[in-house]
Amino acid sequence: MPGEKTIVRTTCPRDCYDACGIAVIKRGGKVTKVLGDPDHKVSRGALCGKCAIAYNGVIRDPGARLTRPLKRVGPKGEGRFQPIGWDEAIGIVADRLKAIAAEDGPQAIYHCHYTGTCSLIAGGFPMRFLNRLGASDIEPDTICNLAGHVALGYQYGSSVVGFDPRAARDAACILVWGANPAHSAPHAHKHWLKEAPGKKIVVDPFRHGTAAEADIHLQPFPGTDAALAFAMLHAIRAEGLLDRDYLARHTIGWDQLEPLLDPCTPAWGEARTGVPAALIAEAARLYGKGPSLLWLGQGLQRQPLGGNIFRAVGLLPPATGNIGKPGAGFLYLNGAGRKGIDGDYLEAPHLRPTPRTSLSHMDLVETLEAGRSIKALLCWNINIAASNPQQERLHRALRSEDLFTVSIDLFQTDTGDHADIVLPAASFLEFDDMVSSYFNLTLSAQAKAMEPIGEALPNQEIFRRLASAMGFNEPELYEPDAAILDRLAKSCGVTGGFEALAGAGTIELWPDPVPQFADGRFPTPSGKIEIASAAAARDGYPLVPQPQIDPRPRSGRFRLLSPASAWLMNSSYGNDPLIAQKNGEEGVTLHPEDATALGLEAGATVRLRNETGELAMRLAVAPVVPRGVALASKSRWIKGARGHANVNCLNPGRKTDMGESTAVHGVEVEILPQEAAADRPTASAAE
Repeated sequence: MPGEKTIVRTTCPRDCYDACGIAVIKRGGKVTKVLGDPDHKVSRGALCGKCAIAYNGVIRDPGARLTRPLKRVGPKGEGRFQPIGWDEAIGIVADRLKAIAAEDGPQAIYHCHYTGTCSLIAGGFPMRFLNRLGASDIEPDTICNLAGHVALGYQYGSSVVGFDPRAARDAACILVWGANPAHSAPHAHKHWLKEAPGKKIVVDPFRHGTAAEADIHLQPFPGTDAALAFAMLHAIRAEGLLDRDYLARHTIGWDQLEPLLDPCTPAWGEARTGVPAALIAEAARLYGKGPSLLWLGQGLQRQPLGGNIFRAVGLLPPATGNIGKPGAGFLYLNGAGRKGIDGDYLEAPHLRPTPRTSLSHMDLVETLEAGRSIKALLCWNINIAASNPQQERLHRALRSEDLFTVSIDLFQTDTGDHADIVLPAASFLEFDDMVSSYFNLTLSAQAKAMEPIGEALPNQEIFRRLASAMGFNEPELYEPDAAILDRLAKSCGVTGGFEALAGAGTIELWPDPVPQFADGRFPTPSGKIEIASAAAARDGYPLVPQPQIDPRPRSGRFRLLSPASAWLMNSSYGNDPLIAQKNGEEGVTLHPEDATALGLEAGATVRLRNETGELAMRLAVAPVVPRGVALASKSRWIKGARGHANVNCLNPGRKTDMGESTAVHGVEVEILPQEAAADRPTASAAE
């Protein structure tokens, strides 16, 4: 019947803890609205603001989407392209890759990708081709969270086995440390946290929405989190809340760590962190009594000593026995492997002809500038021109005519403007896939709701075509989506495979909350929690975590935090006009006393600058950060931005202590009135 209403239930695959259920409304076979699924336990009928706008905006707008392959016709960076056919585009890419592999070896072909989509096939299948090719990686997690993974690996043997969020019903306390659910997990903020019966403690320098609604907000100066953790442990010990039986049975090294607590009183903690001693003691008491959950945010480890911070904060669960029982545990991420997803099957590393080589995102600019080891760069699911450090130098390096660059995306991004070939990718609404939440222990279907716009193709089909053009004949490179989805679903215990999963939408893989490490065994060399880590010591780190803090910024400088925006998903959605309107002009927030000391008023245009770059921003004034801290949200698109730059133009690419990961929350800047900035040297130039 013409105009008949139908509903397709699917799942949001964005880089977000929520993994919301979606109801796609169709009339006469055409999508008319994308809404939250009212029957989904997370979305409950409403999408978050940014996804609600984007999924009814640019994601379905043929005028905004890439609809045909493009070939560059102007200088790199200008964004001048002409449409070409798929055969020609794939042929050009394959010919260049063959030539580079023959002359310089396949290791001279680098690829970078991240979380433009978190669905399993679109995010994993391309690795089959890249493994077969023998391409080098820009290590994905170095742009985000690798320091935390390394640190928890030393301590617990895994960073991807977290608490079951359903355990919140039994928790007397939930401690959220360095996460920003209000922006990065809006439904967890709106429903999960608010409905949990226990007390909520938030530790964050930024008084975001979740912190403002918490029972206790501890607001340390950035870089002092390890000292705060040690001060809490001192208070826990003083209250007699150490679980010495658990420590004796399930850890090694507590005896080497405990003497470090002796001087770390709450008063000592206040002097180093700025958090009042009484609040430190109160939070320690609430957490220590338990049962308690600890949510370790990804922003927490994006600091110069982020790895040590994670090891220090990671002491809290074993010290109080808050693991392996109802209402207790910690979470960084819940990995798909825990649910039965075989990553090796999905990515086929056995196809690789040579050992894997990789590079940190922090080293990308310098390596590109050297002009020797990277001859081709394949960018998929990522917009490095907006999200990476050393922005001005990176753009200059990407404009090199000696670098062959391919961008695979839904949109002509800032990275696409620097490419030689741009290939149009399909959106999540346009093909079947699966989503494994990295928060909840669920598995979800991503069901096709509409045909791809124009000539766009799913990631996996693009890489199948590249494999064919390269002359590769391994069957793994051509396995159809339906077979992969069926196998993945069944491997997770879904009777009936993907069809049954699609019928259910989202399933909980276990009927009841799953205690974390309930058997008391950990995937470390000792089988215990390694507070004293021989592996860490061999890699040049302290045997046990240390109560270290970062030096405070030099005189006249501010510590710059660039957390997630309420209206962007990393850099995704930055081209949606309504979201751009919601975002407004790019701004920076200072504490009122800092603004007064600088003689600045809200609404003024100021310049943030350091040795790496300079950026004009509109000033906001609010007591949401400690004195000495500046706050500016991350990852706006470069296109149309003032000065053709975003906040990453100020990021020098400093690495964390572990994992060669980003220490973006360690950036320091001067803040000057607009009219004075041009006349004053930077602090380093004046020294």
